Amino acid sequence: MKILKEDYSFKVSRNTISDDLAMLHDCGLHIEHYESTQNKYYYDGHVYELPELKVLVDAIASSKFITQRKSEELITKLLTLTNSQNAAKLRRHIYAAGRVKSENEHGYYIVDAINEAIDTKRKISFYYTDFDIAKQRYVTNGGNPYTVSPYTLIWDGDYYYMRGFCDERQEMRNFRLDRIAEQPKILNQIVVMPPEYYTPADYSRHVFRMYDTEEPVKVQLYCHVSVMKYLIDNFGTDFECEPVDADHFKATVSVCTSTTFYRWVFGFNGKIKIAGPQNVTTIYKELLQKALDEA
Repeated sequence: MKILKEDYSFKVSRNTISDDLAMLHDCGLHIEHYESTQNKYYYDGHVYELPELKVLVDAIASSKFITQRKSEELITKLLTLTNSQNAAKLRRHIYAAGRVKSENEHGYYIVDAINEAIDTKRKISFYYTDFDIAKQRYVTNGGNPYTVSPYTLIWDGDYYYMRGFCDERQEMRNFRLDRIAEQPKILNQIVVMPPEYYTPADYSRHVFRMYDTEEPVKVQLYCHVSVMKYLIDNFGTDFECEPVDADHFKATVSVCTSTTFYRWVFGFNGKIKIAGPQNVTTIYKELLQKALDEA
Protein backbone atom coordinates (compact mmCIF):
# COMPACT_ATOMS: atom_id res chain seq x y z
CA MET A 1 0.00 0.00 0.00
CA LYS A 2 2.85 2.33 0.83
CA ILE A 3 4.61 1.67 -2.48
CA LEU A 4 1.42 2.19 -4.49
CA LYS A 5 0.76 5.47 -2.72
CA GLU A 6 4.30 6.93 -2.76
CA ASP A 7 5.57 5.62 -6.11
CA TYR A 8 2.36 5.51 -8.18
CA SER A 9 -0.03 7.89 -6.37
CA PHE A 10 -2.62 5.12 -5.91
CA LYS A 11 -4.43 5.11 -2.61
CA VAL A 12 -5.88 1.63 -1.97
CA SER A 13 -7.34 -0.30 0.94
CA ARG A 14 -6.34 -3.72 2.27
CA ASN A 15 -9.48 -5.21 0.70
CA THR A 16 -8.56 -3.76 -2.69
CA ILE A 17 -5.15 -5.43 -2.53
CA SER A 18 -6.57 -8.86 -1.70
CA ASP A 19 -9.32 -8.56 -4.36
CA ASP A 20 -6.79 -7.56 -7.02
CA LEU A 21 -4.48 -10.44 -6.13
CA ALA A 22 -7.42 -12.86 -6.28
CA MET A 23 -8.30 -11.58 -9.75
CA LEU A 24 -4.71 -12.00 -10.94
CA HIS A 25 -4.76 -15.58 -9.62
CA ASP A 26 -8.02 -16.27 -11.47
CA CYS A 27 -6.43 -14.93 -14.66
CA GLY A 28 -3.72 -17.58 -14.50
CA LEU A 29 -0.87 -16.13 -12.44
CA HIS A 30 0.29 -18.71 -9.93
CA ILE A 31 0.12 -16.57 -6.79
CA GLU A 32 0.58 -18.43 -3.50
CA HIS A 33 -1.49 -17.26 -0.53
CA TYR A 34 -0.38 -17.98 3.04
CA GLU A 35 -2.90 -17.18 5.77
CA SER A 36 -1.50 -16.09 9.13
CA THR A 37 -1.83 -13.09 11.45
CA GLN A 38 -0.90 -11.21 8.30
CA ASN A 39 -1.98 -12.52 4.90
CA LYS A 40 1.09 -13.23 2.79
CA TYR A 41 1.27 -13.55 -0.99
CA TYR A 42 4.03 -14.88 -3.18
CA TYR A 43 4.54 -14.84 -6.96
CA ASP A 44 7.81 -16.06 -8.42
CA GLY A 45 7.36 -14.24 -11.73
CA HIS A 46 7.53 -17.45 -13.81
CA VAL A 47 4.88 -18.36 -16.35
CA TYR A 48 5.47 -22.13 -16.19
CA GLU A 49 5.10 -24.42 -13.23
CA LEU A 50 7.75 -27.06 -12.58
CA PRO A 51 5.70 -30.04 -13.90
CA GLU A 52 4.94 -28.11 -17.10
CA LEU A 53 8.63 -27.38 -17.68
CA LYS A 54 9.45 -31.03 -16.93
CA VAL A 55 7.15 -32.16 -19.74
CA LEU A 56 8.66 -29.66 -22.20
CA VAL A 57 12.24 -30.56 -21.26
CA ASP A 58 11.54 -34.30 -21.61
CA ALA A 59 9.92 -33.79 -25.02
CA ILE A 60 12.94 -31.85 -26.31
CA ALA A 61 15.48 -34.24 -24.82
CA SER A 62 13.79 -37.30 -26.33
CA SER A 63 13.04 -35.81 -29.74
CA LYS A 64 15.00 -37.52 -32.50
CA PHE A 65 14.39 -34.61 -34.87
CA ILE A 66 16.44 -32.12 -32.83
CA THR A 67 20.21 -32.59 -32.72
CA GLN A 68 21.97 -33.16 -29.39
CA ARG A 69 23.53 -29.69 -29.49
CA LYS A 70 20.24 -27.95 -30.33
CA SER A 71 18.45 -29.96 -27.63
CA GLU A 72 20.92 -28.79 -24.99
CA GLU A 73 20.67 -25.17 -26.17
CA LEU A 74 16.87 -25.19 -26.11
CA ILE A 75 16.68 -26.88 -22.70
CA THR A 76 19.10 -24.28 -21.31
CA LYS A 77 16.76 -21.54 -22.54
CA LEU A 78 13.73 -23.28 -21.03
CA LEU A 79 15.45 -23.52 -17.66
CA THR A 80 15.72 -19.72 -17.54
CA LEU A 81 11.92 -19.68 -17.16
CA THR A 82 12.25 -20.92 -13.57
CA ASN A 83 14.47 -20.24 -10.57
CA SER A 84 17.93 -21.77 -10.09
CA GLN A 85 16.70 -24.38 -7.58
CA ASN A 86 14.02 -25.70 -9.94
CA ALA A 87 16.43 -25.59 -12.88
CA ALA A 88 18.87 -27.78 -10.93
CA LYS A 89 16.06 -30.26 -10.17
CA LEU A 90 15.10 -30.47 -13.84
CA ARG A 91 18.69 -31.05 -14.95
CA ARG A 92 19.03 -33.95 -12.48
CA HIS A 93 15.96 -35.61 -14.00
CA ILE A 94 16.83 -35.60 -17.70
CA TYR A 95 17.08 -39.29 -18.61
CA ALA A 96 17.09 -39.25 -22.41
CA ALA A 97 20.87 -39.25 -22.84
CA GLY A 98 22.11 -41.76 -25.39
CA ARG A 99 18.99 -41.66 -27.55
CA VAL A 100 19.48 -41.64 -31.32
CA LYS A 101 19.39 -38.00 -32.41
CA SER A 102 19.39 -36.31 -35.80
CA GLU A 103 22.68 -34.96 -37.13
CA ASN A 104 20.97 -32.40 -39.36
CA GLU A 105 21.79 -28.98 -37.88
CA HIS A 106 19.44 -27.23 -40.32
CA GLY A 107 16.32 -28.46 -38.50
CA TYR A 108 15.14 -25.10 -37.12
CA TYR A 109 15.64 -23.31 -40.44
CA ILE A 110 13.87 -26.07 -42.36
CA VAL A 111 10.82 -25.77 -40.09
CA ASP A 112 10.87 -21.98 -40.40
CA ALA A 113 11.02 -22.05 -44.21
CA ILE A 114 8.23 -24.61 -44.50
CA ASN A 115 6.02 -22.66 -42.10
CA GLU A 116 6.53 -19.51 -44.14
CA ALA A 117 5.73 -21.35 -47.37
CA ILE A 118 2.52 -22.80 -45.86
CA ASP A 119 1.46 -19.35 -44.61
CA THR A 120 2.11 -17.67 -47.97
CA LYS A 121 0.84 -20.65 -50.05
CA ARG A 122 4.09 -20.98 -52.00
CA LYS A 123 5.86 -24.06 -53.32
CA ILE A 124 9.28 -25.07 -51.97
CA SER A 125 12.28 -26.74 -53.55
CA PHE A 126 14.73 -28.92 -51.63
CA TYR A 127 17.15 -31.84 -51.84
CA TYR A 128 16.10 -35.04 -50.06
CA THR A 129 18.58 -37.58 -48.69
CA ASP A 130 18.92 -41.22 -47.77
CA PHE A 131 21.79 -43.47 -46.59
CA ASP A 132 23.81 -46.04 -48.52
CA ILE A 133 25.28 -49.32 -47.29
CA ALA A 134 28.33 -47.45 -45.96
CA LYS A 135 26.04 -45.22 -43.81
CA GLN A 136 26.88 -42.26 -46.03
CA ARG A 137 24.17 -39.71 -46.81
CA TYR A 138 23.33 -39.20 -50.50
CA VAL A 139 20.79 -37.12 -52.43
CA THR A 140 17.82 -39.06 -53.79
CA ASN A 141 15.73 -38.32 -56.89
CA GLY A 142 18.79 -38.71 -59.11
CA GLY A 143 20.50 -35.80 -57.40
CA ASN A 144 17.71 -33.42 -58.39
CA PRO A 145 15.57 -31.31 -56.02
CA TYR A 146 11.93 -31.99 -55.26
CA THR A 147 9.31 -29.32 -55.83
CA VAL A 148 6.52 -29.60 -53.28
CA SER A 149 3.37 -27.75 -52.29
CA PRO A 150 3.57 -28.01 -48.48
CA TYR A 151 0.27 -28.45 -46.63
CA THR A 152 1.15 -29.28 -43.05
CA LEU A 153 3.83 -30.30 -40.56
CA ILE A 154 3.05 -33.39 -38.50
CA TRP A 155 4.96 -34.78 -35.52
CA ASP A 156 4.73 -38.57 -35.49
CA GLY A 157 6.85 -41.29 -33.89
CA ASP A 158 9.57 -38.91 -32.62
CA TYR A 159 10.04 -37.36 -36.07
CA TYR A 160 8.78 -34.28 -37.87
CA TYR A 161 7.17 -34.74 -41.27
CA MET A 162 5.92 -32.45 -43.99
CA ARG A 163 2.98 -33.58 -46.08
CA GLY A 164 2.35 -32.00 -49.46
CA PHE A 165 1.86 -32.47 -53.19
CA CYS A 166 5.04 -33.47 -55.03
CA ASP A 167 5.33 -32.16 -58.61
CA GLU A 168 7.84 -34.84 -59.63
CA ARG A 169 5.64 -37.72 -58.44
CA GLN A 170 2.32 -35.99 -59.13
CA GLU A 171 0.93 -37.23 -55.83
CA MET A 172 0.68 -36.45 -52.12
CA ARG A 173 3.82 -37.50 -50.27
CA ASN A 174 5.45 -37.29 -46.85
CA PHE A 175 8.99 -36.02 -46.29
CA ARG A 176 10.90 -36.41 -43.02
CA LEU A 177 12.41 -33.07 -42.10
CA ASP A 178 15.73 -34.39 -40.82
CA ARG A 179 16.32 -35.92 -44.27
CA ILE A 180 15.91 -32.62 -46.06
CA ALA A 181 19.48 -31.61 -46.88
CA GLU A 182 19.26 -27.89 -46.08
CA GLN A 183 16.84 -25.02 -45.75
CA PRO A 184 14.25 -25.30 -48.56
CA LYS A 185 14.04 -22.57 -51.17
CA ILE A 186 10.66 -20.82 -51.22
CA LEU A 187 9.58 -20.45 -54.83
CA ASN A 188 7.46 -17.72 -56.37
CA GLN A 189 4.88 -20.30 -57.39
CA ILE A 190 1.40 -20.77 -55.90
CA VAL A 191 0.85 -24.20 -54.34
CA VAL A 192 -1.29 -26.92 -55.84
CA MET A 193 -4.33 -26.82 -53.59
CA PRO A 194 -5.01 -29.98 -51.52
CA PRO A 195 -8.08 -32.11 -52.19
CA GLU A 196 -11.27 -30.84 -50.55
CA TYR A 197 -11.50 -33.94 -48.35
CA TYR A 198 -7.97 -33.57 -46.95
CA THR A 199 -7.54 -32.37 -43.37
CA PRO A 200 -4.28 -32.83 -41.41
CA ALA A 201 -6.04 -33.98 -38.23
CA ASP A 202 -8.04 -36.64 -40.06
CA TYR A 203 -5.00 -37.86 -41.97
CA SER A 204 -2.93 -38.13 -38.77
CA ARG A 205 -5.52 -40.45 -37.22
CA HIS A 206 -5.40 -42.87 -40.14
CA VAL A 207 -1.75 -43.06 -41.10
CA PHE A 208 0.83 -45.34 -39.48
CA ARG A 209 4.23 -43.71 -38.93
CA MET A 210 3.76 -41.43 -41.94
CA TYR A 211 4.45 -44.04 -44.61
CA ASP A 212 3.15 -42.96 -48.02
CA THR A 213 0.07 -45.02 -48.81
CA GLU A 214 -3.23 -44.90 -50.59
CA GLU A 215 -6.15 -43.05 -49.05
CA PRO A 216 -7.66 -44.52 -45.84
CA VAL A 217 -9.97 -47.52 -46.20
CA LYS A 218 -12.38 -49.21 -43.81
CA VAL A 219 -10.78 -52.34 -42.36
CA GLN A 220 -12.53 -54.92 -40.18
CA LEU A 221 -10.46 -56.37 -37.35
CA TYR A 222 -11.20 -59.43 -35.20
CA CYS A 223 -9.63 -58.75 -31.80
CA HIS A 224 -9.04 -60.21 -28.36
CA VAL A 225 -10.38 -58.01 -25.55
CA SER A 226 -6.85 -57.47 -24.20
CA VAL A 227 -5.91 -55.32 -27.22
CA MET A 228 -8.70 -52.74 -26.93
CA LYS A 229 -6.31 -50.24 -25.32
CA TYR A 230 -3.95 -50.49 -28.30
CA LEU A 231 -6.74 -49.77 -30.77
CA ILE A 232 -7.72 -46.73 -28.74
CA ASP A 233 -4.05 -45.63 -28.65
CA ASN A 234 -3.95 -45.61 -32.45
CA PHE A 235 -7.50 -44.79 -33.55
CA GLY A 236 -9.02 -42.97 -30.59
CA THR A 237 -12.48 -44.00 -29.40
CA ASP A 238 -14.37 -43.03 -32.55
CA PHE A 239 -14.52 -46.41 -34.32
CA GLU A 240 -17.24 -49.00 -34.74
CA CYS A 241 -17.07 -51.91 -32.31
CA GLU A 242 -19.28 -54.90 -31.53
CA PRO A 243 -18.76 -57.87 -29.17
CA VAL A 244 -18.40 -61.36 -30.61
CA ASP A 245 -18.12 -63.36 -27.39
CA ALA A 246 -16.77 -62.89 -23.87
CA ASP A 247 -13.17 -62.71 -25.16
CA HIS A 248 -13.41 -61.15 -28.62
CA PHE A 249 -14.84 -58.18 -30.48
CA LYS A 250 -14.96 -56.84 -34.02
CA ALA A 251 -13.75 -53.34 -34.82
CA THR A 252 -14.03 -51.32 -38.01
CA VAL A 253 -11.29 -48.74 -38.36
CA SER A 254 -10.34 -46.26 -41.07
CA VAL A 255 -6.65 -46.70 -41.81
CA CYS A 256 -3.99 -46.27 -44.48
CA THR A 257 -2.99 -49.87 -45.21
CA SER A 258 0.78 -49.45 -45.39
CA THR A 259 3.34 -52.14 -44.61
CA THR A 260 3.66 -50.45 -41.23
CA PHE A 261 -0.01 -51.18 -40.52
CA TYR A 262 0.44 -54.86 -41.43
CA ARG A 263 3.52 -55.03 -39.21
CA TRP A 264 1.47 -53.54 -36.37
CA VAL A 265 -1.18 -56.25 -36.80
CA PHE A 266 1.45 -59.01 -36.95
CA GLY A 267 3.05 -57.77 -33.73
CA PHE A 268 0.02 -58.87 -31.69
CA ASN A 269 0.72 -62.54 -32.40
CA GLY A 270 -2.81 -63.41 -33.52
CA LYS A 271 -4.71 -61.26 -31.02
CA ILE A 272 -5.61 -58.95 -33.91
CA LYS A 273 -6.72 -60.51 -37.22
CA ILE A 274 -7.75 -58.79 -40.42
CA ALA A 275 -11.28 -59.89 -41.29
CA GLY A 276 -11.83 -57.71 -44.34
CA PRO A 277 -12.04 -56.36 -46.92
CA GLN A 278 -10.78 -59.20 -49.10
CA ASN A 279 -8.09 -57.22 -50.93
CA VAL A 280 -6.54 -56.15 -47.62
CA THR A 281 -6.46 -59.71 -46.24
CA THR A 282 -4.97 -60.92 -49.52
CA ILE A 283 -2.14 -58.36 -49.38
CA TYR A 284 -1.44 -59.29 -45.75
CA LYS A 285 -1.26 -63.01 -46.59
CA GLU A 286 1.05 -62.30 -49.53
CA LEU A 287 3.40 -60.32 -47.29
CA LEU A 288 3.44 -63.15 -44.74
CA GLN A 289 4.08 -65.75 -47.41
CA LYS A 290 6.90 -63.68 -48.93
CA ALA A 291 8.53 -63.41 -45.49
CA LEU A 292 8.30 -67.20 -45.06
CA ASP A 293 9.73 -67.86 -48.52
CA GLU A 294 12.71 -65.60 -47.86
CA ALA A 295 13.36 -66.82 -44.31
